[in-house]
Order: sequence, then C-alpha cells, then structure tokens
Amino acid sequence: MPEGHTIHRLARLHRRALRGRTVRVTSPQGRFAGGAALLDGRISTGVDAYGKHLFYRWSDGPTLHVHLGLYGKFRGYGEAAPLPTAGTRLAMATDDATLHLAGPTACELLDPGEERRLRTRLGPDPLGRRPDPAAFLANLARRTLPIGAALLDQRVVAGIGNVYRSELLFLCRIHPDRPARSLTDTEASRLWAATVAQLRAGERAGRIVTVDPADVGRVRAWALPADQRVYVYKRAGLPCRRCGTTVVSWELAARTISACPTCQPAP
Repeated sequence: MPEGHTIHRLARLHRRALRGRTVRVTSPQGRFAGGAALLDGRISTGVDAYGKHLFYRWSDGPTLHVHLGLYGKFRGYGEAAPLPTAGTRLAMATDDATLHLAGPTACELLDPGEERRLRTRLGPDPLGRRPDPAAFLANLARRTLPIGAALLDQRVVAGIGNVYRSELLFLCRIHPDRPARSLTDTEASRLWAATVAQLRAGERAGRIVTVDPADVGRVRAWALPADQRVYVYKRAGLPCRRCGTTVVSWELAARTISACPTCQPAP
C-alpha cells in the first residue's frame, strides 16, 4: 500500500496537472459512473492529501475522495493518452493531461460533513502544513499495544505503512514490541521528528531512502541501488548495516516487521 510520502507526491503532481482547468471525468469501468457524471466539466480548484487519502476539489460540488489501498494505482499521461482499460474506475482529462485510476479501495464523493468526519478519525499527518507532535505523543500515551502496531494504526498517525514503521523504529533504536505508552516523551518526540524528516525526504525523492550513504560506502543517497536504501525492512537474515548483528523479522499487526536485536534491545 502506498505510504504517505507517495500520496502527498501524487497530490502535488495532480494539482499541477488539473488545477484551474476544466476536467473531463468519466468512469470507463462504470462503478463510479454517477459520481463521474456529477464532476464532468467542472473546474479543478486543487488537490490535497492527508495521510493515505487524496482529496480533489472543484469550483462547486462535492469533493472527490480517493484511497488507493493495497491495489489502487494512478497512471498519468500527457496529450497522447492511451484508451482506458476495462478496469479503469476513474479517468480525469484536460487538454494536455490524463489520469487513469484503477483498483482503489475508495473512490467516492464526500460533502463537507462527511470529509470532516473522515479526517477526525485520523491521527496527525507528519506531512501536514504544521506538523505538531502533541497529538502524536498523546495518542501513544493512550495505547497499550506494541509501538510497531501503533504506527500502522491510522488513528495514531496518518500515513505510515509497513516500510516506514520498521525503518523509523530502527533509526530511533526502539524495539517494535515495546508498548506504545512506555515510550518516554523524549523517545516519542524523537520518533515524531524522524517521521517528519523521513516522509518529507521520501516525498521529495519519490522513493523511500532511510540509509545514511556512509553506512553503505556511498556518498549520495539518491544514487543508492534499491537493495541499499533501507536498514532492516525485508533484510531478515542479513547483517545489520550498523552493528553486524543478524536482522530478524516476525509478524506484528498482521504484517511482517524487521529489527536489529542489538540496535533495538527487546523490552
């Protein structure tokens, strides 16, 4: 599932493609035909993101809400766009750009009240305009579940997925099995700061790169090959890049998580 950095990057790219333009909206698959008909021919006023959610604004009318989920994917094209496939839930086109959406968990219209209720169910977004650690710290303090599970709970923090949770906990030297509320304010604040920094870097680069290039004998992070961009995610059985201890993995919150037993001491 795309994590928050990808969703915010999509919002930026789609805002650039659509804002201020009249948009032709269709549903080739037919499952969003009614919603597409309501939006067709309207002027886009913007696109924004919150956590893993995308919101498309219009000159009037409801907001289009998209959640990609595990299988959703946008494809973007210039003037010479191919015909949509039978699985294309949504197509949005201007004179010089076309976006095709297939397989989303959510593709729906929301009125202001519905959007407000959706947002109130979510924790703070590290990529928000004014990221504030207070809500994050308060949410952790109320959770008895392991911190590795809490980070996937979108009510605690919006936008973190399976890759970032393993990497952030490694960077902050926190074992995933520690109860969330056992983190000190200093630890929780450091975790929040790392989350903001890493997701911002991921949004800029369009990829997750958590490794310090010096730890893999490189100079520039952007030049790292795919197998050198992370510290522990999907590296079970391999040596920790910092201490050499064998990285381990196990299931936590129905997903596989990885950690270094030395850098992240067990509780």
